[in-house]
Order: sequence, then structure tokens, then C-alpha cells
Amino acid sequence: SDPNDPQAWVAKAEEDYKLTLSSLRRKIPLTYGATFHAQQCAEKYIKAVLVQQGQSPPKIHDLEVLKALCLKFGIIIPLDDDKLGLLLNMVSKPHPGDNPTPDEARAALEIAKSVRKFAKSLL
Repeated sequence: SDPNDPQAWVAKAEEDYKLTLSSLRRKIPLTYGATFHAQQCAEKYIKAVLVQQGQSPPKIHDLEVLKALCLKFGIIIPLDDDKLGLLLNMVSKPHPGDNPTPDEARAALEIAKSVRKFAKSLL
């Protein structure tokens, strides 16, 4: 897929979105996987918006930095930095015993849904 095509980013983001949903629908939710893919979904949707604006997104995962970059180009993502930071923080718990709770994983999904809805309105 072409990294200069916003729809290529959307396709990858949608795969992460579906993996988030699938991880949470299990009898025993896969909370780390859900939060990881929720973060990836949000990241890829933000990058799709940047590509749509003719920008090459940086190879970073920090959603707050990506949001600030969007703002630089006149794109205001209607989501608090705290929520984006929370999503990134949940993903940075890769060690056993540090797994996000099911409630945290569902919150991560809601954040990803918000980014997804916003990005889809622009694309």
C-alpha cells in the first residue's frame, strides 16, 4: 500500500479497530491487545488526515505530538491531550502484571472511536 494514500492508512486503521473490538468481545478480554490496537487505530487515522493534507506523517507513535502537528496545519482534533496521553500510557504497559483493566480497555476503544469518527468526517 502507498503511504501517500490516505485510504491506505484508513485500511490499516480499520484493521486495528476490528482487532480492538475482537479483543474485547472474548469471554476473557485481551486487554493489552485491545489497548494496543486502539492506540494504533487512532494513530493511523491521524496520519491519514495528515496525508490527506499533503503531509508526510512522521514515524512516531506519540498521539499528542501528532495532534500538535495537525494543529500546525489547521486541523483541530476535538479530543483532550489527556485522553490521547492516557491511550499511549496504557500501551506502554507491556510487562506481565501491568495489563490494562477491562474498563481501561473499553475506555481506549472509546478514544479510538472518537478519533475515527473525527477523521472519517474529514476524509
